[in-house]
Amino acid sequence: MFYIYNMQKIAQTGSTGEILAQEFLKNIGYTILFTNWRYKRSEIDIIAQDGKVIVFVEVKTRTNLSFGHPEDFVDANKIKKMQEAAEAYIEKFDWHGELRFDVIAIEKNNVITHFEDAFY
Repeated sequence: MFYIYNMQKIAQTGSTGEILAQEFLKNIGYTILFTNWRYKRSEIDIIAQDGKVIVFVEVKTRTNLSFGHPEDFVDANKIKKMQEAAEAYIEKFDWHGELRFDVIAIEKNNVITHFEDAFY
């Protein structure tokens, strides 16, 4: 499932895609737990909580779609790295609840597409 939003108003408060994504998630009721969470050579852009679910979010921003949509740049290597970092997070915080991997794609004019449960 995915949702498309135009976040023009939020764009005025922050210039980077990750800031836009954080504001977007807050606006739809998520709690931001960590940003740019690292484990070795892996990084998760945003770790948030959606109710009882921990959500690991990859943010991709593109102002030009000539080479593809932002979500197209979440490749197998990136997924593997996110999964490694998520496993470390789960172990460190002894998390036993639900979890999910989302992708937030931001295109020209700050149009946000939120892909919930983008991969496993």
